[in-house]
Formats: sequence, structure tokens, C-alpha cells
Amino acid sequence: MSTASSFRVCIVGGPEFSCGADENLVAAAERAGWQLPASCRAGVCGSCEGEVSGGEFVVPGRQGEGPVQRGHVSSVKLCRVKPRSDLSIVPRHIAALDPKAQKPLLGKVQRIDRPCAEVAVVKLRFNAGVRAKFKAGQYLKVLLADGQERCFSMANPPQQNDGVELHVRYLPGGRFAESVFLTLQPGDMVTVRLPVGEFTVRESDRPLVFLAGGTGFAPVQSMVEDLIRRNVQRPITVYFGAKTPEHLYPLAIAHQWAQRRPGLLFVPVVSEPRPEDGWTGRTGYVHAAVLQDYPDLQGQSVYACGAPAMIDAARLAFSSAGLPQDEFFCDAFVRAVDRN
Repeated sequence: MSTASSFRVCIVGGPEFSCGADENLVAAAERAGWQLPASCRAGVCGSCEGEVSGGEFVVPGRQGEGPVQRGHVSSVKLCRVKPRSDLSIVPRHIAALDPKAQKPLLGKVQRIDRPCAEVAVVKLRFNAGVRAKFKAGQYLKVLLADGQERCFSMANPPQQNDGVELHVRYLPGGRFAESVFLTLQPGDMVTVRLPVGEFTVRESDRPLVFLAGGTGFAPVQSMVEDLIRRNVQRPITVYFGAKTPEHLYPLAIAHQWAQRRPGLLFVPVVSEPRPEDGWTGRTGYVHAAVLQDYPDLQGQSVYACGAPAMIDAARLAFSSAGLPQDEFFCDAFVRAVDRN
């Protein structure tokens, strides 16, 4: 039964749930106890893509609500869909949401490092005996005192689950990010809930190409570290893009990987080097560096994480270079206001 502000959403061949006019389908499904595929929740990564087989809906964007769409739409990002009538949808999959799967945990700040001016690495330790179960590449939500949440990828591998490592970029006005740089101290307590997201490495024999910009390196660090620890023998190449050499904060970690996993390649790329930097390495856009090395991506699997603009540019360019659509996996680091 629909009301003026709530509509019925029917999963073809599956359950039904209600969704408000100002609520997206992924959030409404979770409220009803169902989990649809989703990661960035901002309409960038494409994890939530599914089919609308009937009904009316809008897909809000930066310019407003957008026009009402009707009838069958074969591919739409369900995390952005808001109903304007009862809907029938076909997601990639749906599963009952385990209320115990995402646990709120209290973490004590163990240390805060500043590998470069705009990035802080925060290490939280859980209480003695507490372990968190997650997959490499997933993220968590920092729970703020007023009930708001902020999302951060976990940089540590699942084998190190007595705490979490977060890479936080300074963001003026950012509720949690600003506190990390200005007020947070070792010994302070932070409440988090995890795990969230589907940005994880799929089982395959295909060579792996990782692409990261800024603190988008965090989930890549987790995934590569996990692959090394599990002795997965797929070829691995990691591209990391930064504005200047001083922002290449993962270099020390990359050197450790090279010692532990011979053959692993780490390619730093600087987009705006200055003459005084003395930079002699790769320059330009990081996704362009990938194409220079892999003009044909048909046989690769690509995992990308960073700003939405980087993700969009890489998706388009890599598709033109032969990368199958279902071998491009990504997560986008977006502002909290752009999620849900």
C-alpha cells in the first residue's frame, strides 16, 4: 500500500520493501533488513547498478532532482534512485541483512602519523580480545557524537584485525578529518562500525592493476597486503597518483612490498611537478600512465580508488583500451554530503 510519501518497491522474484520519496533504494532496503550491492553510495563506482523494470523514479544529481524516468530502464545506479511511484527492480543480487554483521566498536587512538602535510594515518586499537571481521578493501563508518557518520577505508589487512588503520586527508570543515588534524590525541576514543562495501578483490587468474590517488591508497594497501600475506601469485602493478612528489606518501610501504614480493611493481606518477622538485619519474595523469604501459587492457583486472573525476576518466579510457566492463572495480572517495 503506497502513500503520498512512501512507495512499494518490489524485487522481481524476491521481497518487497517501502521507500520514501526522499530516500534512495539502497538505504530503504537496508532499513527493511535487505542488502543491495553498494559501495561508494554516490553513483560513481557502479557497484549498485541494476534494472528498473517498471514504475516512475528520479535520479538526483548535482543540478537537482532530474527528470522523472518511466518504464523499463536496463541499467541505473540504484543508490541514486528515488521513487515517484511503486517500482519493480532487478538488482544484481539481494541478501538478508545480518544485523550483527556490522558491529559498532570502540577504538583507542594508538598513534597519529603525518606522512605528508595533507594526510594523517590514524591507528586505532580495539579493547583486548576484540577482533573485527572484514575483507580487504572494505570501509568503516566513524560514528560522531550527534549521530552523523563519516566513511573511511581500512588500510590494514584482515589478518591484522585487533584494530584499524585509517588514512585521513585534511578537509577544512570536515567533521572528523578536521578533528584528526587539530584535536584528536593518542588515548582518545573513536566509535566505528564495520564492515561496509564491496570493493574487494575477486578470485581470478587475471593480472591485477591497482590505481589510486591520494588517500584512495588506503583500500589498495589493504588489498595488496592481503594478497602478499596469502601468497596469491597473480601479477600485481600498483599506480599511485599525486600532485607533487611530497604527496607520494606510500613510497616507504611500496619499498617494503618490493622486498617481500619480488616482481610487484609500484609506479608513482606526479601530475604537477615543480622545477625545484627535481622529479625525474613519471608525470601526468595517473590513468594515462596505466595506458602507456598497458595499451591493451583486455586481459587485466583493474581496481581503482580515488576522486570521482579520476574514476570516471579511468573507466572511460580503460574501456576504450579493451578492458571488459565487468573487470573494472572501483570505489570513489566522495564528500559525506554526496553519499546517500
